[in-house]
Amino acid sequence: MKLSREVKTGILAIGAILLFIFGYSYLKGTNLLEKNRTFFVEYGNVEGLASAAPVTINGLVVGKVLDIAYQNKTGKLIVKFSVEEEDFQFSKSSTVRIYSTGLIGGKSLGIFPKYESDKFAVSGDTLVGSIEDGMLTAVTKALGPLEKKVNVTLATVDSLMISFTNLLDEETTRNLQGAIANLNTTMKSLNGASGSLDGLLRNNSDKLDRTFTNLDEMAVNFNSLSDSLAQLETGKLVNEFQSVVSRFEDIASGLENGEGSVGKLLKDDALYENLEGASRQLEQLLQDVKLNPKRYVHISVFGRKNTEYNTPDNPDQ
Repeated sequence: MKLSREVKTGILAIGAILLFIFGYSYLKGTNLLEKNRTFFVEYGNVEGLASAAPVTINGLVVGKVLDIAYQNKTGKLIVKFSVEEEDFQFSKSSTVRIYSTGLIGGKSLGIFPKYESDKFAVSGDTLVGSIEDGMLTAVTKALGPLEKKVNVTLATVDSLMISFTNLLDEETTRNLQGAIANLNTTMKSLNGASGSLDGLLRNNSDKLDRTFTNLDEMAVNFNSLSDSLAQLETGKLVNEFQSVVSRFEDIASGLENGEGSVGKLLKDDALYENLEGASRQLEQLLQDVKLNPKRYVHISVFGRKNTEYNTPDNPDQ
């Protein structure tokens, strides 16, 4: 069958129109040859999300953003996106979140699926939207409390500086200058004393050496003494000491009971009185010998009679 020139021209024109439509759709990110599911999500702010941005599920790219448009005059934005995976089913209550792909990367859509078999999402449904905080937003939120603390600290420091400035009046400044001058004088005195001490130590180094040597010898002797004390039979020494104490107790008990000469002297009143009388008579005899020596000692060349004994007028004298 031979086609006329008009039919060929019409077929060519239709093909060109179809090719133009296909190319334009492809350039906008829509492949007319693929069967994709289309979903919608509403946001108050898309945070810089652009058309043709990738749509991911668990990090896997499954579609792209098709269009972003205002919803009437409310100021809300409707994001239209496609999902190429037809076999992957998720619930209508799944969340579609705008998130950043990197520090300098753009925004993407991430589907966080929920699996409720009786409420599977179908093409044309509107899903729940959310926005993930970007890095700058997270840093800003983290720095918010820190900023308050820094402001409080700065206010405290400012108050301290004002108080310190008020404290440092002219009189206080002069006092501080005087204290610093006195401190310098004290440091000079300490330096002089340090020099004197160095000279003293230098001049008496030999004496100090001998002193430390003597201390070392004393320490050695003390160690020897402690070793000797450690070698003593402490138990035997304690037993002997207890034996001596027991003997003293026996002697004291005997004296208390009037045993022995000393005990009788302490306990026998008659013996004590006899000793006292004998002592008195001995004292009288010695006194009489002193007063009348010729009565007891006779030295005579020619001989004479003995003088009779006369009792003293005061025998107690």
